[in-house]
Amino acid sequence: MARPIDEFVAAWAALSGRDPGEGGWRGIPVTPAGSCRLLAARRFPGNEEALLARFPSARLAPSEHLPEGRGFEIVKTDPNGDGKTWLALSRRESGSIDLFAEMVGDVVGAMDIAIPEGEERILKAMLRRVRMWQAFMGKGARPLGPEAEAGLAGEIFFLSALLDAGLHAEVALDAWVGPADAAQDFTLGNGAVEVKATVSTAGFLVKVGSLEQLDDSVLSPLFLAGIRFAVAESGTTLPERVAEMEGRLSATPLAASAFRERTFAAGYADSHADKYTRRFLDKEFHVLAVDDGFPRLVRGNVPQGVTKALYEIDLGRACAHRTDLSAALQQLGVI
Repeated sequence: MARPIDEFVAAWAALSGRDPGEGGWRGIPVTPAGSCRLLAARRFPGNEEALLARFPSARLAPSEHLPEGRGFEIVKTDPNGDGKTWLALSRRESGSIDLFAEMVGDVVGAMDIAIPEGEERILKAMLRRVRMWQAFMGKGARPLGPEAEAGLAGEIFFLSALLDAGLHAEVALDAWVGPADAAQDFTLGNGAVEVKATVSTAGFLVKVGSLEQLDDSVLSPLFLAGIRFAVAESGTTLPERVAEMEGRLSATPLAASAFRERTFAAGYADSHADKYTRRFLDKEFHVLAVDDGFPRLVRGNVPQGVTKALYEIDLGRACAHRTDLSAALQQLGVI
């Protein structure tokens, strides 16, 4: 869970414009992350907001490449000349102040979760989270389009269904690989599940974006989980679904942190929450076995020379392949 940013914002405001003359850093201590000292700081002469983190004993590997993204940078520094590992995460002049503040709260929140595991893990948590933001910024830091919005709502729906079926939260989150651009959305046991969400009102139409998504030649068994939403006032927005899942996972901090990483990798940020106004009402949910006879295009059944495909399937016409989630999870060997 992200740490509230109030103390950072107050410190940045207090430091604004207080250029020491010779440049460098000025900082105000904030609540530490375990043994790691944290400062809300500004770097002069540019006056950019920053987070300074001091690691008393942890060291960066010589080969460690620090991430760098649009709107921010992270560098090694030594503001006190104490020879310890200091990392400075700072906003670039072109970066959004609001988005950077959200980033700092999120990064420090991930560090807080890692406190029981020790200083080395806190350092790794900081770098892992910054790399997540690097990937997000690399996509342009724009709100999700309508199709991706519904798709993420569907994947969260399926994650909830896995938890209802008895999977441990960390197992379910580890299985959710779609945001990392895997061929299928969830890898479970020896197989996988591809999740498709639609708001179609004329049939149960879902889009398939590649020849790999429904190919069981690599991972088998393979299932398709189809969710049909209606857009209705009685439904739930994407931000509400995110918040509901975060609340459900709050008792398992590592799982909650992993969930935030997955949604972020999928392109979701809290700062865009007001853009997602559609309310999705759950109408139908079916699990289908992707096996012989299933309507699909894969590399093995398209003419030679076809390398890419985007097509639609009407799941309402694939009733013969329906199973239920419990049976699918048993075949996958995870329950």
